[in-house]
Amino acid sequence: MNPILFITVLIVSFIVVRTGAVAFHLTGLEWSMAKFQALSCFTATGFTTREAELVTGNRQRRRIASILIVLGHAGLVTMIATFANSIQASTEGWSIPFLPAHIHPKLLPWINLAIIVVAIYVIFKLFTNVKFVHRATNALRERLIKGEVIERVSFEELAIATGGYGVSKIQVCKDSPVLDKTLIESKLRSLGIIVLAIVRGGETIASPVADTRILLADELVCFGKLGEIRDKVCKMSEPPDKKADNK
Repeated sequence: MNPILFITVLIVSFIVVRTGAVAFHLTGLEWSMAKFQALSCFTATGFTTREAELVTGNRQRRRIASILIVLGHAGLVTMIATFANSIQASTEGWSIPFLPAHIHPKLLPWINLAIIVVAIYVIFKLFTNVKFVHRATNALRERLIKGEVIERVSFEELAIATGGYGVSKIQVCKDSPVLDKTLIESKLRSLGIIVLAIVRGGETIASPVADTRILLADELVCFGKLGEIRDKVCKMSEPPDKKADNK
């Protein structure tokens, strides 16, 4: 029973980490960083200060990180306990199902250990298989999006600098306060936000001039405080739980 529980927890742990990575990615983190952050939170190994700013500065990411940390501690404790029980000597023998053979109690820890080692190898090979991981990741992403578990954002943070500054690529939505305004009319520069380029219809307008008009679905590559960029360029409606917190 203990080896089965250990294997189950191990499989669930892989799924939880992958789900966390997909959730982080949906909030705008670059995919490789999202995977690293999910694994770091689940294993409680931590991450650098620059990367921490990307997580702690966002409400959704803080929630995802908190869940991963709690599940990670619970999973680690369970795996350690089940592994320890699996390799302990038993006072009772074990009968192979459907067979009359009887295994001596002293052999049980070694059998359990062998089962665990083989299971770890098989699970590792399965979850590192490109096709399987790709399908599983897409399935998890669809579940999170359809279930509206994560509020998907329309921007991608490309780089991070100290003090919360970084480079972001953010899509102009219909509720954006800068929609249909020129760069000079948007007053973004006065807010410390510099538009480095505009991606429009697959073409890139590098170093746009002040009278360049911002259109719907334009992707602005901006430098500035990431929080300011999110709020000023594509201000989204507050989720219900956040409105409740403000009351």
